[in-house]
Parts: sequence; structure tokens; C-alpha cells
Amino acid sequence: MAAASTECLVAAAMGDDEALDSLGRTAEQFFLPLGAGTFVAPVAMARGAAAHAVGDHEEALDHFRRVSDPESSLHHRHARHWAALDHVGAALALGRRDEARRVVEEMESLWDRTRSPLLGASLLVTRPLVADARRAEALFEQGLAKALAQWPFHRGRHLLGYGIWLRRRRRARESRPFLREARDVFDALGAARWYEHAARELRASGETSRERAVSARHRLSPQELQIAQLAADGLSNREIGQHLYLSHRTVGSHLYRIFPKLGITSRAQLGSALRHAVEIGGAARG
Repeated sequence: MAAASTECLVAAAMGDDEALDSLGRTAEQFFLPLGAGTFVAPVAMARGAAAHAVGDHEEALDHFRRVSDPESSLHHRHARHWAALDHVGAALALGRRDEARRVVEEMESLWDRTRSPLLGASLLVTRPLVADARRAEALFEQGLAKALAQWPFHRGRHLLGYGIWLRRRRRARESRPFLREARDVFDALGAARWYEHAARELRASGETSRERAVSARHRLSPQELQIAQLAADGLSNREIGQHLYLSHRTVGSHLYRIFPKLGITSRAQLGSALRHAVEIGGAARG
């Protein structure tokens, strides 16, 4: 069941509100009656990340603060940093630089003790965002030189941040390669809202951005994709439900919606439809 809670973070990054809501409610209904609010912390972080992605920064901060507050039932010492990119971004969007800096300083302190790879990647992205103008560019360049290739979503966010920073300093031509690469990273990851954000910034820099080619596979939510793959592997609805902590009726309902998205009419066609979707998606990105 804890997997449903953490999968919310993936759904938020993908811009999949339906999966986020379903997974979040599943986790809350299981853990909250047990008084195990810390297991719901990733749900709150995911909802904050989703709110930030659509520009609702106040709501985003409300979610992040609930997880950061030691007096809150959702407080989690470590999960509060899992959506640090969004916490910092939402605070900066509202002009709350002190809060953004405090989040980065807390991560710095924890990273000094743990050397957590996730914290390290998050710091590479957030340090330049809270730095003064003299240091920011060097920190952006440092982030590009480090191993963010192992963290593609973080790399996309870093490229986007650098491109925005350059564009806002009237260095539009320099910003375009970073914005273009950010757009393509998000496209490859299926992070639709961040793709649109990067595409808007690229257009603002003076370059026309292509429309996103959405494959049938990208039309599936992360949960739908899991269900489709398990069904294609031959699992029954009941077996899929046991694997994903869903009722067999819920699995059947998902499959009912999946078939038209993949352009098929039967379970037997799932395997070939998913393989075809991968090929189309790869060609679209190429």
C-alpha cells in the first residue's frame, strides 16, 4: 500500500490528475484510520507538486508546509525533500525567497550528513535558483557538468530553470538550446505539463516550438499502463487487482477505458498495441 502513496509522485510529474487522485485516496483511506499519517506524506508532496505545475503556488505551499511542520500528523523528516524542486519553485513564484532559501539550506545540512544521491541532484537544481545573480550562472553551469543524466526529470528542470534565467536577462538566443533540450527531455518522460511549460518559454524566447506528438502509450495514465502491461502478460483482473491493491471491478473499469485509447477491442490485442505504441512514440520523439 505504501507503493500507492509514492506512486503519487510519479503521477504528479506526469500530470496525471486522475491517477494522483485515485492513488492518493487509496493511500489515505488505508493509512489515516491507522494514525499512520507519515505514510501519506508523499501524497501531500505529490499534490503540492501538481498544484505548482499548474500555477497554484499557494495551494502547493500549503501541502509542502503540512509535511514540513513537525506538529503536523503528515510530518516526514525525509519525504519533505522529495518534492523540493516544487517547494522551492512555488516559494520563488510567490516572491518568498527566504522560504525557498530555508528549504535549500535544510537540504544542504542533510546532504552533508547523508550524501543522499537524490538530495545531491535536487541541490544541483535548486542552488542556482536561490543564489544571487553573480553566483547563479556558475551554479547552473556546475549542474550541467554533474551527473544529472542519471536523474532525467531533475536534468529537465535544471535546463528549464537555466533557460528561463537567461531569457529573463534578455539573453534569449542563449536560452533556446537549454529550453529546447528541456522540452525534449519532458517529452521523452511523458511529463506533459512540464513539456508545455518548456514549450511556452521557448516560444517566448522567439523560437516556434513544435506541437507535442502524443502516442497512444502516452495517453495512458501510469496506473492504466501498469494494468495494460499486466493484462498483456496474461494476468486476470483479480490477479491484477491483488498486485495493485485494486478490486477486480476497478481493474475491469480501467481496461474498459484503456481499449479505446489504444484503438483495440479485446484483451488479446493488448500486447501488440503496447509494442506499436512504443514504436510510434519513439518515432515521434526522433
